[in-house]
Amino acid sequence: MDLARTFLSRLAAIFRVRQLDASLDEELRAHVEMAVEDHIRRGIPEPEARRMALREFGGVTQVREAYRVQRALPVLEQIRRDVRFGIFQLWKSPGFTLTAILSLALGGGANVTVFSLINGLLLRPLPVPESGGLVVLEMARGGLRPFNSLPEPLFRGLERRHGALRTVFAFDRAPFQVKSGSSTEIIFGQYVSGTFFDALETPPLLGRALTPEDDRRGGDPAGFAAVISESLWNNRFHRDLAILGRRMVIDNVAFTIVGVMPRRFFGADPLQRPQIFVPLADEEVLNGERSMIKFGKGAWWLSVMGRLTPGATLVQANSQVSAATGAILHETVSDAGWIKRMEERHPSFQVESGSTGYTYVRLEFRKPLMAVFAMCGGVLLLACLNLACLLMARATARQRELATRMALGASRSRLIQQLLVEGLLLGIAGTAAGLAIAPVVSRLLAVVLLSGQEGAYLDTSLDVRVFAFAAAAAILATLLFALMPAVKATSRGLMDRMKDGQHATLTHERRPILSRILLGAEVGLALILVVGAGLVATSLLRLYNSGEGFDPHGLENIAFSMDKAGLKGDAIISFYQEMARRLSHVPGVTGVSYQRISLFGPEWDEDFSDTRGTSHDTFVNAVGPAYFSTMRIPLLAGREFTWNDTPPRNQMAQRPSSGLKIILNQSAAGQLFPDRNALGQPIRQDVGNGINTYEVVGIVGDAKYNNLRSTAPPTAYVAMPQQTNADDLSYIAVVRSASPAGPLAAAVRAITAEMAPSVPAPEVNSMMTVIDDSIGAERMMTMLAVFFAICALVVTAIGLYGTLAYATARRSAEIGIRMALGAHRSQVAFMVFGQNLGVVICGAAFGLATSLLATRALTSFLFLTSIRDPWVLAGSILAIALTACLASLLPALRAAHIEPMAAIRCE
Repeated sequence: MDLARTFLSRLAAIFRVRQLDASLDEELRAHVEMAVEDHIRRGIPEPEARRMALREFGGVTQVREAYRVQRALPVLEQIRRDVRFGIFQLWKSPGFTLTAILSLALGGGANVTVFSLINGLLLRPLPVPESGGLVVLEMARGGLRPFNSLPEPLFRGLERRHGALRTVFAFDRAPFQVKSGSSTEIIFGQYVSGTFFDALETPPLLGRALTPEDDRRGGDPAGFAAVISESLWNNRFHRDLAILGRRMVIDNVAFTIVGVMPRRFFGADPLQRPQIFVPLADEEVLNGERSMIKFGKGAWWLSVMGRLTPGATLVQANSQVSAATGAILHETVSDAGWIKRMEERHPSFQVESGSTGYTYVRLEFRKPLMAVFAMCGGVLLLACLNLACLLMARATARQRELATRMALGASRSRLIQQLLVEGLLLGIAGTAAGLAIAPVVSRLLAVVLLSGQEGAYLDTSLDVRVFAFAAAAAILATLLFALMPAVKATSRGLMDRMKDGQHATLTHERRPILSRILLGAEVGLALILVVGAGLVATSLLRLYNSGEGFDPHGLENIAFSMDKAGLKGDAIISFYQEMARRLSHVPGVTGVSYQRISLFGPEWDEDFSDTRGTSHDTFVNAVGPAYFSTMRIPLLAGREFTWNDTPPRNQMAQRPSSGLKIILNQSAAGQLFPDRNALGQPIRQDVGNGINTYEVVGIVGDAKYNNLRSTAPPTAYVAMPQQTNADDLSYIAVVRSASPAGPLAAAVRAITAEMAPSVPAPEVNSMMTVIDDSIGAERMMTMLAVFFAICALVVTAIGLYGTLAYATARRSAEIGIRMALGAHRSQVAFMVFGQNLGVVICGAAFGLATSLLATRALTSFLFLTSIRDPWVLAGSILAIALTACLASLLPALRAAHIEPMAAIRCE
């Protein structure tokens, strides 16, 4: 207790320094005056009495300092004084301070920004109780990449056999069509299993959550139940407390709202903000023939997670679900052939930590974000090297000050501490500046990262992890840039420093070799970052220019949501035919057609047999008439589809059947008919319950399908009019227009509202936007790499300029003498300019050699670009050279305009 009281008393004394010092001075003065009066009473004159009193009392200053040590915490008191002195020193040099803060803000801000993205995507736990007990379930298959989603039958099997897991739950994102009066809007929600809310342990704000009783065919006896989010309750129902029991029409089915979830709850996918939660079993009711549940084992669509039983470990859970794999397969799937094929891949369920939830986007962006984070570390290291050079140059200018303080009794460790505190102040200020700009920049980057992911949201807000990372970065940066200059500044002999003039010429052995080495390393590191940025930027340009096989410019995608419109057969074809006719009359439109699968989006593949009966996996798309002319895909032989290409078996009674038609691209034609002309040939497709036979009516050029990086795959195109009984009746219109997209979008929405007022307004996106969204990872990486390269050039320029400016200022007398002895101003300028020349040449050579090794890590991200690309390497070296020239120009010009006599007189 006494120790605690003493500590608190000393801690409080730090904040009452002036009051305690005044009291101490008054007490010391009283002691001295009492001694003086005592001597005067004994007959000693006052001056002599005062001298005797002071001599008897001892050193007043020493007593004062001893008392200060006893009353407070010496270390904290020293730090407090160092902080005050450091602020004063930095305030005296605003140019240096602002330069240092800017360098650290660029380096630290970049790191905090990217870490905020990584934190939001990979590290932030779900805001649910005991999130550490959540796990993600996958199916491993030998050495192949595991299945991250599961079919509904396998999930139901896991529900019954989950071993060390207390519960297992599943979910999947869904765009629901919700009726609002006479109109319909799309609201994103999720299908969730009955144990979803129980496993996430978050109570509803109002009402109740969904239960296993809701998650069964036909729903609860009271009807279909749904839970909504607080934001939907607020925006659509204006926080009406009578919301429970109200009906809401979702996909033409009436649901009863039974609960409202709080705003902080968004489920188990950190990138989704679902507004409606619907029981998983109701997916079959809402989607009818398109139901993923009806597809059974063939639809791998559910994200599956679980919660560990209290006391169970991840290893135990992994072992038990893996052991149950075979039993689950045989219990849930009746197709023996399918089970045999699966068992050949050695499948096994496995679990991994799910504290951060699950989203498939992590698989796509984990590696690019890690690569970008490494570049961020390079920028921060560059800023530290830069600041170390500036601090060493500044310490040289403060030599007499430091030497004087050492002569007055300051120890070397005390001076190093004071210089480190100054550095820490810079680190804190720079990191604070980076933290200030990080939220805005990280939100912009999140938009780029999630482009094309409609309804997705990435939380990049600052939290404890981000602040802890920023603090660690500030401390590490301080040690990197402040420790070496502090040790260097206090390492020389005391007398040497006292004898050096403030602007004295340094002897040869005192030249700042260390600072030149640091500057060379800075130039080399900057070159590595510039080369890396050049490589990924060149790769992106070549990716854009690699050719899609069609002309995306002026092409608009218009996505219709017709699945719940109730139109089939001839009616749906008539709708699309009339829509095409009306769109063709919109000003500026030169071509209209349809496609079922959006390019660079989802995949549709089927097995077709070649002339030898060998089956080949082929990508498929259903397209409308004039598709290839609208897309500008060359028609090499045959014809395009027409509206008269109708399905067999007289599914459209108004017109006679034309037989199944198909168009192949060159790759598919060469694969299926390697020894003959494919035009007019029959092609067979095994559809499980029979065989479809198509006639090849056209051959078209190759066009990329789902990936801009890959070559065009073998692709077959089937006729849209022959897909009237297909599961998905929502087609995408492809419209070629010479007019701006705005008027076209308005015209499309007006036509749709007139023709089908009950369907949601169609979505309009340009094909260039679709392509950009498909390469979001490459775009984000390129944008950040170029930004970091620019930061590296700016920081390098600051370092070269600041160091050269300090060195030139200290050589003013030498330069004045040179000019007084006849040196021309151009010679002086070239001499100063050349000081950075050797540093840049050596640094560039080091950076070039190192970049050839470091950029190997980028190989997997590059497209048709070698890490030894001569144009990239030459351009990077040129950029570094121009930066060095610009940074050296001003100090050289200043040196050339020094007045000789003024410089000599100053020394």
